[in-house]
Amino acid sequence: MQFYDGWFDVGYGLVIVGLIVSLWASWNVKSTFRRYQNDRNSRGLTAAQVARQILDDNGLYQIRIEQIAGNLTDHYDPSGNVIRLSESVYNSTSVAAIGVAAHECGHAVQHEVNYVPMQVRSAIIPITQIGSRFWYIIFVLGMIFSNSYIGAPLQMIGILLFTLIVVFQLVTLPVEFNASRRAMQTLESRYILSGDELTKARKVLTAAALTYVAALLNGILQLLRLLSISKRNNRR
Repeated sequence: MQFYDGWFDVGYGLVIVGLIVSLWASWNVKSTFRRYQNDRNSRGLTAAQVARQILDDNGLYQIRIEQIAGNLTDHYDPSGNVIRLSESVYNSTSVAAIGVAAHECGHAVQHEVNYVPMQVRSAIIPITQIGSRFWYIIFVLGMIFSNSYIGAPLQMIGILLFTLIVVFQLVTLPVEFNASRRAMQTLESRYILSGDELTKARKVLTAAALTYVAALLNGILQLLRLLSISKRNNRR
């Protein structure tokens, strides 16, 4: 089997590895959430009630809490001053749901205190969106015109645009880990959860954080694949 010239090259290997890691991370967070979604917290609070308490304790009275469709579609929207909790989280009293809700509140607190990595992530979102829309088209055009003088530059532009996506994924890691740390500290210091409840909530948030690690790893592997393809193509 040739490293580049056979039916199987390093690029396909990287894609397969990235796909396996991503699938595992997705399965892990869903299975971990399911494992603890029937474990009610001892205080009988819903995730929405916990979110409201955390927000109010931090003076974030202006932020609304809304229920949205889906499973684990929870997110914080700074432009709308709203935390959206999914159907499986909003009215749930499980330690899993409370961990998720507290995590989203962690993002709201980050925004309020001008947490630097979050500011950086927000600042690069526009150029990241450009990269996600056009990197593939430009890279493929570079492949099509590889025999001309514009082929290699187009491929490099496509790779640079994809690199912006990888940078965004990298900056996302401290934002997500910090939000989870804030969530766990709040749940413990406010006596919302205790003992095994905290352990179970932490496992859910750890599993969720690993999906972002997997996304970054997948992005790096894809970037290496693009570099491999470009290098092979420009040798011809």
